[in-house]
Amino acid sequence: MKNDRQRRILEIVERELIDTQEQLQQRLQEQGVTCTQATISRDIKQLHLIKEPVGQGRYRYTVSSQRNRLNVADKLRSIFRESIVSVDFAQNIVVIKTMSGLAPAAAAAMDGMNVPDMVGTLAGDDTAMLVMKDMDAARGFCEEIHEMLK
Repeated sequence: MKNDRQRRILEIVERELIDTQEQLQQRLQEQGVTCTQATISRDIKQLHLIKEPVGQGRYRYTVSSQRNRLNVADKLRSIFRESIVSVDFAQNIVVIKTMSGLAPAAAAAMDGMNVPDMVGTLAGDDTAMLVMKDMDAARGFCEEIHEMLK
C-alpha cells in the first residue's frame, strides 16, 4: 500500500505541476488512494521530494537530484547503528567495536557519511579504526556516535 502510494506520488509529480500537499492529496484521491496530509508529508520526506521554482513565483515538487545518495546514506546509517557495540578514542584514533563480522559494514557506513576531519578507516572482523585529523575531531565524533546510538 505504502509502496504503491509512493510510486503514484512520483508519477504525479513527474507529469504534473504540483505545488502543495493538498493538490497531491487530491490527485491521489482521484486515483482511489485515500490518505491524510500527515501521510503525504512523511512520503514527501521519505521520497526526498523538494520544491523547485518554475517561474512567476511558482514552485513544484520534484525528486531531489541527491535522492539516490541520500537513500544509500540512510541504509549505511542503519547498518552502522545495528553493528556498533562500543566506541572510544585515543589521541586522533577512534576505535569502534562491532558485532563479529560487521566492522567492514560500519567502516563503509562511516566512509559513506563523509565524516568531517576523517582521514580514513580500517576494518578487521569486529573492530574498525578511524584516523581523525586531531584529538578534538576524534572526541567530537565519539560524542556524535554516542548520541546516534541512544
